[in-house]
Amino acid sequence: MTTLDGARSALDVLAASRDLVDPALRAAVDTMPESMRHITGYHFGWWDADGEPTAADSGKALRPTLVLCAAEAVGGDPAEAVPAAVAVELVHNFSLLHDDVIDGDLTRRHRPTAWTVFGTSAAILAGDSALTLAMDVLAGADHPAAERATRLLAACVQELIDGQGSDIAFEARAEVSVAECLRMVGSKTGALLAASCALGALFGRADEARVDRLGAFGRHLGVAFQSVDDLLGIWGVPEVTGKPVHSDLVSRKKSLPVVAALASDTGAGRDLAGLYTGDGPLSDDQARAAAGLIEAAGGRMWTEQRAEAELAAALTELAMAEPAPRSADELAALARLATHRDH
Repeated sequence: MTTLDGARSALDVLAASRDLVDPALRAAVDTMPESMRHITGYHFGWWDADGEPTAADSGKALRPTLVLCAAEAVGGDPAEAVPAAVAVELVHNFSLLHDDVIDGDLTRRHRPTAWTVFGTSAAILAGDSALTLAMDVLAGADHPAAERATRLLAACVQELIDGQGSDIAFEARAEVSVAECLRMVGSKTGALLAASCALGALFGRADEARVDRLGAFGRHLGVAFQSVDDLLGIWGVPEVTGKPVHSDLVSRKKSLPVVAALASDTGAGRDLAGLYTGDGPLSDDQARAAAGLIEAAGGRMWTEQRAEAELAAALTELAMAEPAPRSADELAALARLATHRDH
């Protein structure tokens, strides 16, 4: 579906991006050592544990789509930005392979996670291999921005890892401020979406100001995206999210709704603090009770409002980047799709 100015719907943009990026992504993964290729292809949903082809969910490919759209937004050729799109998708999936191990998640995209199938050590190594491949693909791109882009993505990965480290550290802390949680989210999730947009602008040969504006668009979008993801981690429907109900609460994760509730200075917030004190996972009944307390303390509403505020900030940065009209509409549509997922 297209609008009067030729802009495609967000779903059409995602589909077109996947058509352009998938062959290059598969070709890159094919260069991995066979053991790592096998695990990575399973994680991507391309084949089952025995290597037989499947049509499993590979994810929406939001980040590579942002790369291509950002390149087009500044007047570049999206096809030239494919190496950057492949690189960010590999980095994203490196982080997912590791996150599933760290969080002990049993399912992703409605399938058993790689570590539950191949073992913890093998899944970690596959993530390491995907990260190394990402840098190789980007550094080897035949483009004048390749060297700068590689350094930008490397810095992004360092920030992403720092954010993930903070997320883990929060679980052992009795108190975490909302400001600390927002900084963590800006690193853990915002950094890669910011890099995706900035890399697209670099491969589109944009000037510094437009690269920075599109990067800021991506960072705000990342915080909005994670805010919604945190809501889904508590109230999401397993058939939609591919994860068990209350999955974030069982592990006592201090996500944005939880931290907002704990900081609310309400009776429900104090009750939640008591429930979150202790070791080991919460029981199903405790997790259900925690979800109710978070909502009663205002954590759910605060996070919903924060997601909307971050989306508005993202769209402001997008406008200031002066993108081509069609690209502006498509990037805005992608941002709204990413932040208005069904529960």
